[in-house]
Amino acid sequence: MKRIGVLTSGGDSPGMNAAVRAVVRKALYHNVEVYGIFRGYAGLLNGEFERFQLGSVADIIHRGGTILHSSRSEEFKTVEGQKKAVAQLREKGIDGVVVIGGDGSYRGAQKLNEHGIATIGVPGTIDNDIAGTDFTIGFDTALNTIIDAVDKIRDTASSHERTFIVEVMGRDAGDLALWSGLGVGAETIIVPESNYQMDEIVKRLQHGAERGKKHSIIVFAEGVGDVMAFADELKKETHTQNRVTVLGHLQRGGSPTGFDRVLASRLGAFAIELLIAGKQGRAVGIQKNELVELDYDEVFNAPHHLNKTMIELAIELSI
Repeated sequence: MKRIGVLTSGGDSPGMNAAVRAVVRKALYHNVEVYGIFRGYAGLLNGEFERFQLGSVADIIHRGGTILHSSRSEEFKTVEGQKKAVAQLREKGIDGVVVIGGDGSYRGAQKLNEHGIATIGVPGTIDNDIAGTDFTIGFDTALNTIIDAVDKIRDTASSHERTFIVEVMGRDAGDLALWSGLGVGAETIIVPESNYQMDEIVKRLQHGAERGKKHSIIVFAEGVGDVMAFADELKKETHTQNRVTVLGHLQRGGSPTGFDRVLASRLGAFAIELLIAGKQGRAVGIQKNELVELDYDEVFNAPHHLNKTMIELAIELSI
């Protein structure tokens, strides 16, 4: 392994830059040339390569987003597009690629692997929905962004004595909703992994009102469905005013937390170790604070599980 590429794909997440930095500097430490590939698989198809030196990744560990930028590519999903991408890599003499992103990015990496390019996947997504790793790069930062936002929303909820419904990201996974809801002391947390019962939510709100509580926070995961329809239904059931806040892409931005910087650095460096060792078609992760590697198919086929103990705890603490 003499020359490798690194790209970021899919939605950006805080800590991607820290991962890119680790990939580049770990490779250079072992005398392996590194090419940054800009704009994900679309940039790969267009030959958007730049040879990186140590200074190329200076002062980026603290920056959110990704200096490599990101985009989606329909062309790459075709066999012709994949062959074109491989040809671009062969022309540059690139033997392996580190792909930083989520599930879709991993599937692209697997296709490159099938065409003879060694790849290692690094989990970069705020959704924390990649199997085989306890945490994905960006999850902790997004979690803290949500907590900070909801803390401010609670001030207004208290002042106006209303129920506020806060929609958070996560695609089909409820990790951000569960962790942030527990972190802000939300009265109700609604996640796609568990069907909510409107009558139970109404009872909880009424119980709070009976003991003198004047406001409530409901954290609503985007994967559940239409948050505005939920708000309308809740209003009809309780005959009270509520307000909806959709945090949206605010959750993806910002300087990564210390946890995400360290996680990204460890996983990025580990990816290079695997490539140098001759491994390919692997996804890296962390389990119980130990670095692990899995086949892509293991990641794709493993179901996403939400921590049921945390769900029960959130219910118990919201009485």
